[in-house]
Amino acid sequence: MIIGTRFKKSNLSDFYDSIIIGSGLGGLTTASFLSKKGQKVLVLERHYTAGGFTHVYSRGGFEWDVGLHYIGKVHDPISTLRLIFDEITDGQLDWKKMDPVYDNIIIGEEEFSFVEGLSNFKSKMVEYFPEEERAITEYINLVKKVNSSSRSFFMKKAFPSWLRLLLSPFMGRTFLKYAKKTTKEVLNELTNNEKLIGVLTGQWGDYGLPPGRSPFSIHAMISNHYFDGGNYPIGGGSKIAETIVSVIEKNGGEVVTNAGVKEILVEKDCVKGVLLENGHKIFAHRVISNTGLKNTFNHLLPPQYVKKDSLNSQLPGLKSSMGHYCLYIGLQGNKEELGLPTTNQWIYKSEFHDKNIDAFLEKPVGDFPLVYISFPSAKDPSWEKRYPGKSTIEIITLSHYDWFSKWEDTDWNKRGEDYNSLKEDVSERLLKVLFKKFPNLKGKVSFFELSTPLSTKHFSNYQKGELYGLDHTFTRFESDISTRGPVKNLFLTGQDVVTCGIGGALMAGVLTSISVLGYLKSRDIMKLMISKKKR
Repeated sequence: MIIGTRFKKSNLSDFYDSIIIGSGLGGLTTASFLSKKGQKVLVLERHYTAGGFTHVYSRGGFEWDVGLHYIGKVHDPISTLRLIFDEITDGQLDWKKMDPVYDNIIIGEEEFSFVEGLSNFKSKMVEYFPEEERAITEYINLVKKVNSSSRSFFMKKAFPSWLRLLLSPFMGRTFLKYAKKTTKEVLNELTNNEKLIGVLTGQWGDYGLPPGRSPFSIHAMISNHYFDGGNYPIGGGSKIAETIVSVIEKNGGEVVTNAGVKEILVEKDCVKGVLLENGHKIFAHRVISNTGLKNTFNHLLPPQYVKKDSLNSQLPGLKSSMGHYCLYIGLQGNKEELGLPTTNQWIYKSEFHDKNIDAFLEKPVGDFPLVYISFPSAKDPSWEKRYPGKSTIEIITLSHYDWFSKWEDTDWNKRGEDYNSLKEDVSERLLKVLFKKFPNLKGKVSFFELSTPLSTKHFSNYQKGELYGLDHTFTRFESDISTRGPVKNLFLTGQDVVTCGIGGALMAGVLTSISVLGYLKSRDIMKLMISKKKR
């Protein structure tokens, strides 16, 4: 499905209140809020369709979500995320709850179910590890404590620099304290049971770093996010962008595709507009970049303005997140015929996640350190109406951009036989993992295609094919990243501002909107940050 309007010079105005570069969720959220406040908004997207990682990919008579696999909290009509989604889509977006077991952690030959509801989750973990009840209880309490501190930590990113500096010692102190400790360090303080640690950290792929390298704060945020289970948008991931774009357009805004931005125009330390890759200039009061921090600083801004910014010295220490392979699979037969669950499968060789990654990076032909299996067609109750008698699966594992350096100057879909051979080998290895877990699916696969970090770079413009923007290390959280850019009237949004994933990008859009509008005009938006349940 194509969302947005293809670029045509004659259809554009010469001047806008706000230009948003990139139509990922952070950019669309910002555009929706600003357009509803009466601003004349233009969203520019270099891809052929809007949506960023929420867009869908179609091939062989099937479709798959490229970035969305599940999201927590939105089943609750008064949760913060649900209130925000309802606001930016005018309530057009509907959700379906997944099965009570939302994640299945498989370590070797053992399986551990993550069950929705905090008490259910705790009971199930204690059932698996009865001697570790105290550690499990302390773990859950600590996750809740750290997560409750995250809201104020990120909220200050919407403040002017002087106010951030003034309030930083008081806002989000607990979050920052545990951002200095790795997940493994914190869990080792609670238990010496490596299997339990391996299970509790079995969702590390949701934020891209294993327990020995991830700050406990990001682990706590993601774990807490899913304690109440997982959800999926009815109609697939594209419904998110589709419903937001309809609101933007209803309020006079424009979402234009095939419109890559070459440069942010700056004059006398103030943003003036953008220069498109096709040479067309468009002017605006302000520009909001949803292209990622490194793209914005290293490719879009004139270098002389980047050098002046305090964040510039921190850029080398902010690393890009992991790359990934994703195998898109189409099958004949519906979910009932094939016995497909909504439950995500996280498959590991052993509980030693860090060691498994190190071994794989040293020898990529060995066992995958992580295999994540998702069943999007089973999660979406509207799928059968749209694609009767068909089903889809997505399998994701770790990859590294440097492995593909010899092909980085080649064109998409024209990378040569060696590249295709590598993809075929990885695909067959991933299918082997799938059939071991689901032997009934042998002979049912009618289509499969593998994406690599080069695919991510081509379609999403992440220069290292990264999945989650900036790596979620302590360096990232102690940096000066905020919603404000290095020149006047330049703003930032997207997952680099807050955290990765749908929830992180969404919240970044909220914070950026608050920054742009100011306190008085954004009081109603700020209220959405605190759900009624918490008021």
